[in-house]
Amino acid sequence: MPKLSAGLLLFRETDGAVEVLIGHPGGPFWARKDDGAWSIPKGEYLEGEDPWTVAQREFAEEIGKPAPRGPRIEFPPVRQPGGKIVTAFAVRGDLDLEGTVSNTFTLEWPRGSGTLREFPEIDRVGWFDVGAAREKLLKGQRPLLDRLAEALARGEPDGSRWH
Repeated sequence: MPKLSAGLLLFRETDGAVEVLIGHPGGPFWARKDDGAWSIPKGEYLEGEDPWTVAQREFAEEIGKPAPRGPRIEFPPVRQPGGKIVTAFAVRGDLDLEGTVSNTFTLEWPRGSGTLREFPEIDRVGWFDVGAAREKLLKGQRPLLDRLAEALARGEPDGSRWH
C-alpha cells in the first residue's frame, strides 16, 4: 500500500503573475539541494482520514501559521516517483512570511554517531512565480502547477470543483 500525503498549494496573483508558496525541506540530506528539492506543505495520513483536514494541519505545522480560509480546489492525486500518492488542494490567499516557523523532526546525525539532532521539516519558504516554482519543486509535484493553471484558465473558483 503506497503512503498517502495531503498538502496545500497556496497561490496569489501579483502584478498579473501567479505565485505559489513552497517550502525547502530541512535536514542534512536536503541542505545542499535547491532546484528539484522544494515541496508544497504536506504530510502523510492514514486511509480514512480526511485529506483536506490533513492538508490544513500540515500547512499549520510546517509553516507555523494557519492555512488561509477560502474556496479550495481539490486536484486529482499525483504519484511521486517514490510511490507516495499526494492529494493537493489549491487555495488563493496571501501570506506574510515573517514569523514562519516549522515543526521539527529528530534524526541521528551524523549517521552512525549516536547523536540525535532536531531539524525543521521546512527550513525556508518562499513565494515563486510558476516558472521558478517549476524549477524548484520536486519532479512529482510539478503537475500540480499545470493543474492550477488549468483551473485558473477555466475561471475557477466559480467552477464545480471548488469547495
